[in-house]
Amino acid sequence: MADRTAHPAPAPPPTVVPGAVPAVVPAAVPATVLVTSRSLDEYCGLFGLTRARLAALSGPLLDCPGGAAALAAEARPLGCRVIAADPVYAHPAAEITARALTARAAMAAAMAVRPDLYPAPHHRPPECYLRSWDRARRLFAADRADHPEQYVAAALPRLPFADGTFALTLSGYLVFAYPDLFTPERQVAALAELVRVTAPGGEVRIHPLCDAAGRPSAHLDAVRHGLGERRIASEVRRLPPDGEGARPRRLLVLHRVGPHRVGHHPGNG
Repeated sequence: MADRTAHPAPAPPPTVVPGAVPAVVPAAVPATVLVTSRSLDEYCGLFGLTRARLAALSGPLLDCPGGAAALAAEARPLGCRVIAADPVYAHPAAEITARALTARAAMAAAMAVRPDLYPAPHHRPPECYLRSWDRARRLFAADRADHPEQYVAAALPRLPFADGTFALTLSGYLVFAYPDLFTPERQVAALAELVRVTAPGGEVRIHPLCDAAGRPSAHLDAVRHGLGERRIASEVRRLPPDGEGARPRRLLVLHRVGPHRVGHHPGNG
């Protein structure tokens, strides 16, 4: 149960900082984009992270798009501050919950039709896995009510944050997952924007590198070339399979190239 006792006024969110890009009204979230409800453990598995790595971050983490995930709620006890950005946050809580329930139903159907694309993490049966989404959705709803300043209504390719705001940026199930919405040019713009708001020495991690049908992006090489022209280094990092029968996972890891680059973190946190 969420703690609803009185708390001190929160610190200003990262949107209110010198040099920030002016906020814009985000476009409506297309119905085809699923508002998912993933847990902290699922984020760690997808992005090759550990709780220790999150606890050691020197600054806030950006989750874009944040959806109805529990990352911000579950990372806070670790000392990790998460800012979630998603255009869906411009809508009432009831509408976000409805979209999240629609996504759950879509995931259940997809897992039944193509179980090879959705292996149950840690050998859990699909229904058990989906119950983790239910818990994450409830944690998200309570956390957003208690900490609204950490949930920012914003959409790629333009975010209302200053350059170098975040120590680590994660983007799941968007840029490559919806090729009908993100052309190669828009993919480059979106990824460059994520790098812009990430601190020198930090990383942007993108997953997956395929669409909803599991087809690898046909434009990945062209997108990486376009990023290189913007002085953004990219690496396709392979993570081990998450359980027997699962396929290896691939991340696109981005960082700035230039005199301010101060280091490169190992892939598995």
